[in-house]
Amino acid sequence: MRTQFRSLIAVAALPAMLAGAPLAAHARASGISGYEPGTVTVKTNERKLYFVLENGETISYPVGVGKAGKTWTGVSYINGKFLRPAWSPPDEVRREKPSLPDVIPAGNAQNPMGAAAMTLSVDQYAIHGTNRPDSIGGFVSFGCIRMHNRDVLDLYQRVRIGTPVVVLR
Repeated sequence: MRTQFRSLIAVAALPAMLAGAPLAAHARASGISGYEPGTVTVKTNERKLYFVLENGETISYPVGVGKAGKTWTGVSYINGKFLRPAWSPPDEVRREKPSLPDVIPAGNAQNPMGAAAMTLSVDQYAIHGTNRPDSIGGFVSFGCIRMHNRDVLDLYQRVRIGTPVVVLR
């Protein structure tokens, strides 16, 4: 069963959500080479997500990644974009946490999706915000890529459906 997301905010509201939010990381020379502009690359061991710009520079964001036994590598693409999504726990999460409800609404403290989510074409993974900013920089998820809410909103504006995502060790 696919994780279900329900967006509660129209895309037109995104600039208002970003107003007053701290700026995301700045572009700089890339430690990533060989990727086309617009590619998202995640270096799991570094706990960094890179977005490749037209000039070959990248924007680097700190992320939380899969905990031991939950990390993955491979090539995927963004197949969905959702602002303030509700969340339905996938089967794997439900097995570990059977008391979770079928759907956790947006804004609920138990909802792990944060301000936005971009679903990936691989399994039930997503790049998403978090309501637990202290988890960024750690091996903390069931395989999803977690970002600070301000950073996921910045990336959300930069990517489109079909954007390639490469996850490396």
